[in-house]
Amino acid sequence: MKRRIDRVLIFDTTLRDGAAREGLSLSVEDKIRIAHKLDEFGLHMIEAGFPSSNPKEEELFRRLTTEKFRHAEIIAFGSTRAKKVEARRDPHLKKLINAKTETVCIFGKSWDFNVKAALKTSLAENLRMIEETIAYLKKRKRRVIFDAEHFFDGFKENPKYALKTVQAAAEAGADWVVLCDTNGGALPFEVLGIVRDILPKVDAPLGIHAHNDSGCAVANSLSAVRAGAQMVQGTINGYGERCGNADLCAILPALKLKMGLDCIDDSNLSRLTELSHFVSELANVSPDAFQPYVGASAFAHKGGAHASGVARQSRTYEHIDPALVGNRQHIVVSEISGRTAILQKA
Repeated sequence: MKRRIDRVLIFDTTLRDGAAREGLSLSVEDKIRIAHKLDEFGLHMIEAGFPSSNPKEEELFRRLTTEKFRHAEIIAFGSTRAKKVEARRDPHLKKLINAKTETVCIFGKSWDFNVKAALKTSLAENLRMIEETIAYLKKRKRRVIFDAEHFFDGFKENPKYALKTVQAAAEAGADWVVLCDTNGGALPFEVLGIVRDILPKVDAPLGIHAHNDSGCAVANSLSAVRAGAQMVQGTINGYGERCGNADLCAILPALKLKMGLDCIDDSNLSRLTELSHFVSELANVSPDAFQPYVGASAFAHKGGAHASGVARQSRTYEHIDPALVGNRQHIVVSEISGRTAILQKA
């Protein structure tokens, strides 16, 4: 039976996974400013970075311990312990603990191919790495979000082993298990079916982390929620490695306005376009005029029939009221404009 949900937690990873976008670089000060903007907007969780990846990230988490946030919880990101290394002796886990966040997000392998090809270890050792890392972090009084890397690829090739990895995480005490489409190759109907399949088999609430390599990250995220996932991970403007992550600027209004789920306050949603532009400015990335919901052309009308229609009733060619996301209607005059467009412009 499908589990009914009314509220979805939003996990923003703009500062960590979003920063992996080619040509994008954020300073410590940039990250702190964006974190405060995300907090003011009312997001639930902000993944600030990977403390053990470089000195800049360590400095960021030192600074964040002195910052005050009203709504959002700051999350530090890391990985499972190294193979054949005790969790308490793993230097990366020590830095994760030193970040001093109450909740940590760790990733571990769930695709048997990746365990053998990337980790070059046994499937049994990979399960121990997951279990022992989470158990260690729980003993250190941390809430743990487990990102099951490459879960959908793993499930399609070896469903029994992929399921074992997330069950091991849940049994070790993970507070959340997040299913990751790390290569971005899954399709919405696959995500819907797989999440529904494993939902009753994992003793922890599920989340979704989608990449956009097949152009389906937003659809995959919504499909996972439809199937019962209660957390969505994504980035502002869909920033991220390769083709990007799931775009929260499309996911938030879809969840709130179209699926009727509690994920953000109405008053905050009306500042979504402002948030999108704020992040793009600090990231030094030109805003995408054709981005859904928040793009300058998202509610632009050039064709004569379209301009005439929205002049009578905006619903004729607009799927939502643009003001709900802080955007506005825009009439374009060109050789294909009709009389109504000219009159409106005048």
